[in-house]
Amino acid sequence: MSRMGDVLAGFHAAWEFESDSVLIRYERGIRTPKLFQGLGERRIPLEAIAGVTLTPGKRGTVVLHAEPRPGADPLMEAAAGQLKEGCDPYRLVLPADKETLAEYYADELRALLKEDAEPAERFLVAAPEVPLQFKAYDGKASFDGRTVNFRWFWTGASSAKWKAGDQSFPVSELTGVEWRSPEVFEGHLRLLRGESGPAQADQDPAAVVFGLGYGPVHESLPFAAAVLAAVRQRGPGAAAVPAATAPRRDPADIAERIRHLGELHQAGLVTDEEFSVKKAELLAEL
Repeated sequence: MSRMGDVLAGFHAAWEFESDSVLIRYERGIRTPKLFQGLGERRIPLEAIAGVTLTPGKRGTVVLHAEPRPGADPLMEAAAGQLKEGCDPYRLVLPADKETLAEYYADELRALLKEDAEPAERFLVAAPEVPLQFKAYDGKASFDGRTVNFRWFWTGASSAKWKAGDQSFPVSELTGVEWRSPEVFEGHLRLLRGESGPAQADQDPAAVVFGLGYGPVHESLPFAAAVLAAVRQRGPGAAAVPAATAPRRDPADIAERIRHLGELHQAGLVTDEEFSVKKAELLAEL
C-alpha cells in the first residue's frame, strides 16, 4: 500500500500505515475519551479489518472508519455493540480539509482487504495487557492473566455475596464474559461458567455490578476483553498455568471484614456455622 510509516493524524488519534497493519496511537489530551487514553496504542492487522468507510462528520469534519472483522478483536467482542460512537476506537475524526488525503488512504486499505471476510476463528488483535483491576460498586475486580478475583466491599455487596465470600475464578473454569456498559441501567461484569448463576448480577458471586463512578468503560471494558482473550486462548486441552501466590491482606482490612461479618451474623443473615467458617477463612489470610 502507501509508503511504510505514513501517518494520518486526526482528533484524538493518529493512524500509521504499515505493509500489513495499521498502528493506532491515541492522544492523552483532556478532551480525548478516557477509553482511548487507557488503550494507549493498538496495532490492527489488515486481516482483522472487514471494510473501510469515509463519511461526513459533525462541524466540518470527516470520519475514516475501519470496520473490525467479527471475532477478530476481543475489545469489540466484549463491548458487543454497546460503545457510544465517540468511543469507537476504529473511528478517526479528521478536519474536512484532509478529506482527499483520507480518501486516498481509504482506497489503499480497501485494495488490500479480503472481500466478504468471514468471522475470524481466533482473535487477531492483541488484548489489553494484564494485570488489570477496577473498582465496581460492590467489590474490587482484579485479573493477573490466570485468575479473576472479586473482593467484596461491605458497603455495597449483597448479603448473598458476603455469604459466598471473596471469589477466585481460574481462567480454565470460565467459558466467557458478559459485559453490560456502566452507562446503562444494571451495568455489570459477569463471568460465564458451565452452570448458570442467579439472574440478578447483585446476587451472583460470579459478577460485579457497576454504578455512578464505579466500573467505568475505560477500566471495565479492557478488563473484560483481557479475560475473554485469555479464555479463548486457553481453549480445550490447554496446559494449566500455576497460580500466583496470593498476597497477604492488610490486618486492618481483615478486622473490618470480620466486624461486618459479625453484624450480618447478629442480624441473622448468616448462620453460626457460616460465621465460624468465614471468620476462620479471613483469619487464615493474615
